[in-house]
Amino acid sequence: MESENAFIFGKVVIMSIYFFRFLSILFFGAMLLAACSGGNTSIKTVDAKSVDAVKTSESIASPTPPPSKKGEQTAVFAGGCFWGIEAVFEHVKGVGSVTSGYSGGTAKTADYEAISTGETGHAEAVKITYDPSQVSYEQLLKVFFSVAHDPTELNRQGPDTGTQYRSAIFYSDEEQKRLAQSYIDELTKAKVFARPIVTQLVPLDAFYQAEDYHQDYLAKHPNQPYIVINDQPKVENLRKQLPELYISR
Repeated sequence: MESENAFIFGKVVIMSIYFFRFLSILFFGAMLLAACSGGNTSIKTVDAKSVDAVKTSESIASPTPPPSKKGEQTAVFAGGCFWGIEAVFEHVKGVGSVTSGYSGGTAKTADYEAISTGETGHAEAVKITYDPSQVSYEQLLKVFFSVAHDPTELNRQGPDTGTQYRSAIFYSDEEQKRLAQSYIDELTKAKVFARPIVTQLVPLDAFYQAEDYHQDYLAKHPNQPYIVINDQPKVENLRKQLPELYISR
């Protein structure tokens, strides 16, 4: 009996060792993947605060009728790692395509390795091509400020830090600038956020498409820990908070 108990005890100990090794692998794997910029950014744990805590006021959240503009239009937003921003807008009705890329710097430094230093002037951004007869620029702003990112974080977003992760709107004309500034003013007046909005309004000089492996990153890597922790919740928040704008892909 004693030998049988000892055998059972030994098996329990061995199983426990393998179990904790498995947990350790999962934990450290998640830590290593918890930074969009890889080795050039300090590895950090995910912040407790997430975008699902961000709310918009009732007046701002009400649907805005599409404008009279005809033909395909574009919008360029930056709000942290472009993987998540891209994924969110790919699920917005009226959006034809979303491209991950870089804005704010020169063509010479528009590559991921250089931008990850935070010294090129570029921000990770997305170019959104949309049909204004189905979704307006104001509605895209609503998505950007409510579920796509936290506009009160300066030069960072969640676990990612550096000027390349800043919040910015790169406007293509004075109308986009006016609408964006008006929207920020409304959010500020309504005291939607506890901290000041730090989103920059910058004229769009150029947009440089990112490397192919960055495009449709969430769709290609839905189970990666970084994606599961930081980006999947954004898409889910779009579905829950703005169902009138959400489409399944």
